[in-house]
Amino acid sequence: MELGGYTPRTVSLDDDALAYHSARRGKIAVAAKVSLRDTRDLSLAYTPHVAAPCRAIFRDPDLVDRYTARNNLVAVVSDGSAVLGLGNIGPRAAMPVMEGKALLFKAFADVDAFPICVESQEPEAIAMVVRNLVPTFGGINLEDIAAPKCFALEERLQEECDIPIFHDDQHGTAVVLLAALENASRALGRDITTLRVVISGAGAAGIACANILLDRGLEDIVLLDSKGVIGLHRTSLPPHKQAMATRSNPRDVSGGLAEALVDADVFVGLSGADLVTTDMVRTMRDDCIVFAMANPNPEILPDDARAGGAAIVATGRSDYPNQINNVLGFPGIFRGALDVRARRISEGMKRAAAKALADLVTPDRLRVGTVVPSPLDPGVAPAVALAVAWAAMQEGLARSPRDLEELRVELQRLSAPPVVA
Repeated sequence: MELGGYTPRTVSLDDDALAYHSARRGKIAVAAKVSLRDTRDLSLAYTPHVAAPCRAIFRDPDLVDRYTARNNLVAVVSDGSAVLGLGNIGPRAAMPVMEGKALLFKAFADVDAFPICVESQEPEAIAMVVRNLVPTFGGINLEDIAAPKCFALEERLQEECDIPIFHDDQHGTAVVLLAALENASRALGRDITTLRVVISGAGAAGIACANILLDRGLEDIVLLDSKGVIGLHRTSLPPHKQAMATRSNPRDVSGGLAEALVDADVFVGLSGADLVTTDMVRTMRDDCIVFAMANPNPEILPDDARAGGAAIVATGRSDYPNQINNVLGFPGIFRGALDVRARRISEGMKRAAAKALADLVTPDRLRVGTVVPSPLDPGVAPAVALAVAWAAMQEGLARSPRDLEELRVELQRLSAPPVVA
């Protein structure tokens, strides 16, 4: 059976996944941080003495982050319109993914997160929900919301809300991709800005990846959607693709993926399974880079890409080396933003996160099979968080600037992620 383009290749693991999710009715729970052992504790936690922090916050609303969990609480908001490789499966079917996101927030960065799956897929309805969540949450992680509505929705919410709004499918992907490409080009002794890059997929992730690479100084980027190469030769493009047509494809390439890959240095796949063949990889430049990141099934399997001459291969999957996955980015990005009470997550903070990720692969470890750290490397979230917090302070976006060394020591506790029962 197929659903939204997803065909399971390991049925036994799918069965294991169903058991994993059903054993305890989901993957997350609310846990108490304080004791509740006697009537005194009860009176402090609830009535009557809970009135004391309520009165304090009423007098100074900024104190909500001191007396409640708000500044360590992130809402994972989705309408289920663009889930993994499954497509528009709706909010209920999206819940396992959002729970998984919340689990990763907690396990890797000790950020408490909660899934909010919205019944409506109308941008105005989603925006209203998010705006009304601001008193409760210190940050909003938008997740699996389809393009193009995700672009305007995120931009609007960033303007209307005074907390970080971060569409992880866009920017988390872009941050990790940039880190991986920095190290891949370094491992091959190439200047990243000279690389010819082909990006398959012009949805949320593809557009964001193209933008972050263009901002990094790369000039020759070719982006494709389901109809082929995006460029000025295409008419009637929607606004987000028209903007890319004016910024990318400087050689005016036309046609499909096979034509675009000729003489390319890098393939970035953010589209669907089995779109690239070994013969197509052979038309790329010698010792090319193939990042086949479609989930759960990549555009080309690693062995097939290497057979075509690829020197460095990565996927979005955890069962192959070089996993380019958002989990390397979003826990630390939010941890750093929350720790200094950042008003938003800026482009500078994203670039700082990418650099911190790339720098974690030290020269003695850098090789074609290791261009990004493992998602299970306990040093990832602290390094990213520190870089993001520092960038927020440098840009004047931190409501509560911190001493950098003090923050570094505090973040070291993340090097031993909590064990989730």
